[in-house]
Amino acid sequence: MPSPKAKNMARSGGSPVFGSSNGRYDFKSLTKPLNRSSPPPHLLQRQGSDPTTARLRASESPTRRRGSSSSTGSAPDEDGIRLNPSFIRVALSSLLAIDLWLSKQLGVCACEDSSWGSMRPLMKLIEISGHGIPWLVGTAYCLYKSDSAAGQEVMLNLFMALLLDIILVGIVKAVVRRRRPSYNRMDMFATFSVDSYSFPSGHATRAAMCGRFLLAHLVLAAPLRVLVLLWVGLVGLSRVMLGRHNVTDVMFGFWMGYWQYNLVEMLWLSPQTLQGMVGQLA
Repeated sequence: MPSPKAKNMARSGGSPVFGSSNGRYDFKSLTKPLNRSSPPPHLLQRQGSDPTTARLRASESPTRRRGSSSSTGSAPDEDGIRLNPSFIRVALSSLLAIDLWLSKQLGVCACEDSSWGSMRPLMKLIEISGHGIPWLVGTAYCLYKSDSAAGQEVMLNLFMALLLDIILVGIVKAVVRRRRPSYNRMDMFATFSVDSYSFPSGHATRAAMCGRFLLAHLVLAAPLRVLVLLWVGLVGLSRVMLGRHNVTDVMFGFWMGYWQYNLVEMLWLSPQTLQGMVGQLA
């Protein structure tokens, strides 16, 4: 008569339940640590009979899965940073707002109804004193009436400097194309096409350049030198008070005129150089 152990072995397919040999149970499979790189046997049975698929699924470590999730989650952060305005853009916008506000506060002679509207004729007279046409006509007349070679040399280079100033200011205005303040009245003296733009102030560049030129090449007494500097400042101030320009237009105009004089000194025309140029053309 078969024993109960034999019946159990027959029910389990002829082998012990835990892989026993000689009828004894083997507990090594229970005490042996499992390999962490491979899933438990019951997971392999659930995943399917294909061992290759099971190994591929088991090879996906938690760190790799965390890395993939973090890489996909970092995209919205980068987009958010990219959408934030830069510090330079914020600073420039703030400076522009201050420039517009300060220019409007100083435009007290923009029209007759302004707080200082009664001084508008005086400001317009100062405006004409810094215009290019009176300076070109006056310099050409002095060049024609000059008897000395030194006087002709100075007046000739001043005439060339005025032409250079008109060309450079026109180029910058055509490139930048900044509109004049909205409260400005277009009643300026002898305007041209580029005069509809505001940056930079041609009067400020001309005043700064001519001021340096007169102080460097004319023998002037101390009171006259002070008057030259005062005239340069009043020309720039009148541009803002009349509402013709913003403050930054005038400031950049002073800077541009200051360095234009250095360019004039580099391109200085002496009588000998002028005679050589005329001889080559003849």
